[in-house]
Amino acid sequence: MSFLRPCALYKSLITFPSLRWMPCQSWGFLRWPGLDGFFRFLVIALLWTTFSEIRFIPSSSMYPTLRVGDRIIVEKASYFFRSPAINEIVTFRAPEQEPGFGKDVVFIKRVVAKAGDLVQVHHGSLYVNGIAQQENFIAGRPSYISDLTYVPDGHVYVLGDNRNNSYDSHNWGPLPVENIVGRYVTCCYRPSDHRPAASSGMM
Repeated sequence: MSFLRPCALYKSLITFPSLRWMPCQSWGFLRWPGLDGFFRFLVIALLWTTFSEIRFIPSSSMYPTLRVGDRIIVEKASYFFRSPAINEIVTFRAPEQEPGFGKDVVFIKRVVAKAGDLVQVHHGSLYVNGIAQQENFIAGRPSYISDLTYVPDGHVYVLGDNRNNSYDSHNWGPLPVENIVGRYVTCCYRPSDHRPAASSGMM
């Protein structure tokens, strides 16, 4: 890559006649801490800011997997090459059918069904295509009943792990895949006081 090569100033210094006598003619010391290394760092920083981000969890909708105050790493490259998979945790912008949320509001939920699936919550369980799902990651069995919903092409069905305290697809229906921002990778920080907290909205 052209911008990883030595800069013009560096080239002019090593060819300047009056400087050729100097014992450090190679001018290697000018590379501290290394121009190549510095530019590589800039490239990595650019890629990091473009394809990943750190997010703060403001609500208990994903408890116990994620807790209020957690800082998480989200990567934004995977879904350029593939579709979201079942049980992946994704961040996304509010669906268009929810006009009360601004464009900057980002939710985080778990994908529980994909395009072509039939989804319903009843009798305390999630059913996908008529089969009760075994979910050992949820905070508790859902107390609500949702309508039988078909997930159309280009959509996924997302729910919070804290089923009874989550604003998700059981409220507003399947999520357009184009609204997805990124995929949860890991929790990089968890505060010592990580009790679940009541929170409205999201997220």
